[in-house]
Amino acid sequence: MASDMIIEQIRSIGEHINGLSDLLVQVVEDGASIGFLPPMKQSEAAMYWEDVLSPEVILFIAKIDNHIVGSVQLHLCMKQNGGHRVEIAKLMTHPNYRLRGIGRSLMQKAERRARDEGRTLLVLDTRDGDPSNNLYTSLGFIEAGRIPDYAQSANGQLDATVFYYKKLN
Repeated sequence: MASDMIIEQIRSIGEHINGLSDLLVQVVEDGASIGFLPPMKQSEAAMYWEDVLSPEVILFIAKIDNHIVGSVQLHLCMKQNGGHRVEIAKLMTHPNYRLRGIGRSLMQKAERRARDEGRTLLVLDTRDGDPSNNLYTSLGFIEAGRIPDYAQSANGQLDATVFYYKKLN
């Protein structure tokens, strides 16, 4: 893990918009399957981030040397029958900072916060074959199933997605 990394929750996008936008553009350009296709403009990324925060979305960022190098979102289920669960969304690590434990640290922070919120079930999905599958299983997530042809890649290929869950005790 990067010893100089700081993880913090942000409650306002304002001062972080440029760093978050750069992060999103870089991970999309690197091929991450997070809902966007390259090429992605900074202005598109900024528009996305401007609408992310809400009472049911908690956003954590990872910073090294005051640069945003990763992020993860918790989407708290607000339905009456879902107050026990949270979805982990858009885990991102800047391509230049991979393999330093940033994704793992962000996931651990997200899990702690889910527990603090009284949530007992985490859910997420990721593209089949992506390295993130190894991360999630190493953190105790269990594969719940796959859907073929779920998301389109930059080359037009349709890829399967894998759904995972983790019960918190």
